[in-house]
Amino acid sequence: MRKRRKIALVGNPNTGKTSLFNKLTGLHKKIGNYPGITVNRVAGNFTLDDGTEIELIDLPGTYSLHPTSQDEEVVLRELLVNDEGIEGVIVVADVSNLKKNLMLLTQLQDLGYPLLLAINMCDEMKRKGIEIDVEAMEEYLGIPVVLVSAKKGKPHGQGSVDRLKDRIPGMFDAPSRKYFENFDLPPGDSFSPRSAKKGALYKEWLYYTEQSRIGTPEQRKNPGYGQYSEPEVKRFLQKEIIKRYQVIRELLDKTYRIDRANATGFTERIDRILLHKVWGLIVFAFVMFAVFQAIFTWSSYPMERIDEFFIYISSVLENRLPAGSLTDLLIKGIIPGISGVLMFVPQIAVLFFFISLLEELGYMSRIVFLMDRLMRPFGINGKSVVPLLSGTACAVPAIMSAATIENRKERLITMLVTPFITCSARLPVYTIIIALVIPEGEVFGFVNRQGLVLFIFYFLGFSAALISAFILSKIIKNPYKSYFILEMPEYKLPILRNMGINIWDHVNSFVFGAGKIIVAFSIILWFLASHGPDFNEPGASAGQTEFRQNENSGQHIEHSYLGLMGKSIEPVIRPLGYDWKIGVALISSFAAREVFVSTLSTIYSVEDGSERGLLKDRMLREKDPVTGARIFNLATGISLLVFYAFAMQCFSTLATLYHQTRSWRWPLGVFFYMTGMAYVLSLISYQFFQS
Repeated sequence: MRKRRKIALVGNPNTGKTSLFNKLTGLHKKIGNYPGITVNRVAGNFTLDDGTEIELIDLPGTYSLHPTSQDEEVVLRELLVNDEGIEGVIVVADVSNLKKNLMLLTQLQDLGYPLLLAINMCDEMKRKGIEIDVEAMEEYLGIPVVLVSAKKGKPHGQGSVDRLKDRIPGMFDAPSRKYFENFDLPPGDSFSPRSAKKGALYKEWLYYTEQSRIGTPEQRKNPGYGQYSEPEVKRFLQKEIIKRYQVIRELLDKTYRIDRANATGFTERIDRILLHKVWGLIVFAFVMFAVFQAIFTWSSYPMERIDEFFIYISSVLENRLPAGSLTDLLIKGIIPGISGVLMFVPQIAVLFFFISLLEELGYMSRIVFLMDRLMRPFGINGKSVVPLLSGTACAVPAIMSAATIENRKERLITMLVTPFITCSARLPVYTIIIALVIPEGEVFGFVNRQGLVLFIFYFLGFSAALISAFILSKIIKNPYKSYFILEMPEYKLPILRNMGINIWDHVNSFVFGAGKIIVAFSIILWFLASHGPDFNEPGASAGQTEFRQNENSGQHIEHSYLGLMGKSIEPVIRPLGYDWKIGVALISSFAAREVFVSTLSTIYSVEDGSERGLLKDRMLREKDPVTGARIFNLATGISLLVFYAFAMQCFSTLATLYHQTRSWRWPLGVFFYMTGMAYVLSLISYQFFQS
């Protein structure tokens, strides 16, 4: 029988662990979520020359077995608590950051796992002036040590992963060193007998120090639990770290050399600009401007083609299928829902292309470093700036991009406040309302008045996001402290395979995750807009049925369930300056904010394909049937602008929030918080400008 072994792949973030995993498994991987959380679980397989089948588990990046984030807790649980049958661990380290990377290695040695140390990016050694005595390092650690290059390693050559595979069988026979027994913190017999089996002493220490996260009731009954206060435990942890770095320093003094004269290369020179407190921000602003220009420009063409394709499909089916409810459901419910999902794919793909590109190049870490100081006072960190800026294109991919934030609290806050950012779907609403109520002209002699108003509402969105983040940071509890631990990777050419995998994973996750909810809502919205209590009454006169047959008429929508809903909420929205027609548009725009404009076009009997100016003129002529006053005056216009600046008017965003948080608690909380804020501020705005 062929032998099978299960091996975990662990390492610090930015060590090239994912690239090595892809190289070893040939990209044959399985992806799923760890139970109860949204951290991805990735597994793949490969076969050794002796026929042994290896199942490789790619665990999330971690700096230590004392977790400071949800991702790091996953690693601790997998290696300490969960009975997953892991038989050995390959530790991936960056050749230029060995001191920091080896902390995790020494902890794993104390756990008693068979280990293999893979020092990645060995192709950078010569340029950086690095020399490593591999044999001396193996002798000191007592485990196999292999130099690899997941990016440039050639088969059976320098840095080849084949050499790593050749050393895997030997890792199970290597007499790995132990360190913890000699640290004397706290006295061993206070929480576990020193006569415990191999690796058990440090396991008990981890259970003891991390009992709030992983300790079971049975483990808490151990004599040492509760014997020391929290400050004492923290002091013990500090001593452990100091002791481990003493061991690492001794190892590196014997085996690791850097010639500083040759260590200054392209990275050091370019960082003088990119990390500069002034020039760095200017370059960052230019990069972000270019990225979002590309998102709009590159995605607009495929989005239009997708829209045209589904319009064509709908037209063909309408001509060939018999009239009836099923045909109507397919053409006006299901197909628009699928179209609404696939319309987001180009933006998601383009956004994650740039995120992957910036990460592969090594620039993303510089962005995080630059922005962290600005984001911290609001309860988020530097990594939050990418989702927030991405929200100007679309909140859906922006929320998905927040998954790169390790700290659960900061990741959740970023997701929850991103919908405040003014996205492209708000622009049609802003454009037509501003054109209606803000007169053309200039202020200060050179600033376009309408453009200034548009800028103000973009600024309001960012301000609301930051203020809400600050409030949420005081409400949401987190068992982890947030530490800003960042390694500056070397600049390097991107690996296109890794970029492609990352893009595909996010597109696939959206289409088959949030997409199901979006299609379901599209069907519900179709039913409400195309059915009503009087639509199918037997014996109705021709005059009564006229509105049922003309589905583009405002009268049809008025008598639909959607129209009745608009009329039912009219008493609530009247104080904001809205009538039932605007109410219908508000409800319809849950499908997508820009639907507000097309809904008003239908209600006002504007034919499809008409110029926006015609709709503008019709809206200008719209009068209140009671007072005779214009509906779309300055007060109503400002009220609508404020409402759309703050309200959660996008079910796709709600669906994405649910998909990312695995709970309706947070999406519904965001919905009521944003809608409540929008209502109150719109009410204040309307009453102020009406007076």
